[in-house]
Amino acid sequence: MATPGVEGGPVPAPGTYEIEPAASMIRFETRALFGLLPVRGTFTIEHGRITVSEAAEEPTVDVVIQAASFESGNQQRDDHVRSADYLDAATHPEITFCSPRLESSVMGAVLDGRLTVQGNTGTVAVALESVAFDGQRITARGIATIDRYAFGVTKAKGMTGRYLKIVTDVTAKLL
Repeated sequence: MATPGVEGGPVPAPGTYEIEPAASMIRFETRALFGLLPVRGTFTIEHGRITVSEAAEEPTVDVVIQAASFESGNQQRDDHVRSADYLDAATHPEITFCSPRLESSVMGAVLDGRLTVQGNTGTVAVALESVAFDGQRITARGIATIDRYAFGVTKAKGMTGRYLKIVTDVTAKLL
């Protein structure tokens, strides 16, 4: 998507592109213990699609993430975050992101979308840092800041960071 503010060659051909989970990743950063300790980790994308229309500003993006894929490198913390105290992965196994449009400005390109966590849906703006197209695949990197309180994840205020910086790297292949 050759969009203002996004580097990356030719515009993808209209069509549906399936996200390749093995080539895609979601990384997060937050703080813990009253902001003293950094916490980094990942989520995995289960599946998703990017649909490119004739109008470059009208792609749709749908992504499904497994809540239980939360991984920070600390098993005790990971199990706790997957529990009902935080993500409640047993009751709400999927985290979803759906974006019906791409906004462009002098500041760059942004996917405006809806994120659903624990059955709570809110809006999220994902700033596209890079997008490239090689004829059959789209690769993209997006960055967003998520306020976990906006999605009902409010346990351990102060002990667990309120905001998460999310960096998503996606590769999607034309179907």
